[in-house]
Amino acid sequence: MKNKTITAGIDEVGRGCLAGPVVSAAVVLKEGINLDLLKDSKKISFKRRLEISDHIKSHSHYAIGIASVEEILDLNILQASLLSMKRALEQLTIKPDLTLIDGNFAPSGLKNCKTIINGDEKIKVISAASIIAKVYRDKLMIKLAEEFSNYSWESNFGYGTRAHLEGLKKFGITSHHRKGFKPVHKILSN
Repeated sequence: MKNKTITAGIDEVGRGCLAGPVVSAAVVLKEGINLDLLKDSKKISFKRRLEISDHIKSHSHYAIGIASVEEILDLNILQASLLSMKRALEQLTIKPDLTLIDGNFAPSGLKNCKTIINGDEKIKVISAASIIAKVYRDKLMIKLAEEFSNYSWESNFGYGTRAHLEGLKKFGITSHHRKGFKPVHKILSN
């Protein structure tokens, strides 16, 4: 009997945000997962994402990797994203034979990996990673919004919405803002 290839999917969320870390998830699906539930996290409502995330967690091996706001500033957003992906993969308790990564860049030194543009729409295991990462990051931003209530992070999750930008103009930046990102940088230089 031939051994089954263990395939991990990786995706990151939060690259385009003005605040908060970038978060990646690495996922290896187990038998019994409902593949019909798995699609690009951006196409699922917040409430439904929470439910599907719980289903994925109970039917997979998964791990989270984070790159901080400081690392984003030090490295740049692409390198920080790749670092968060690498950390997620290193935290995974099961070692994959093949790693499928959303996008067109892979962390350096990774063997047996394949990048797939729009992988979160095309490949179920990447969709699963996209959902887990998004739910994890959204919950993190909701928690931060309890302390920093002037930026509507509980609904925009750190993206540059009108409410977030108005909060920045009125209240200035926090330690969670990405100082190298244009709208934040503009406020700093005024």
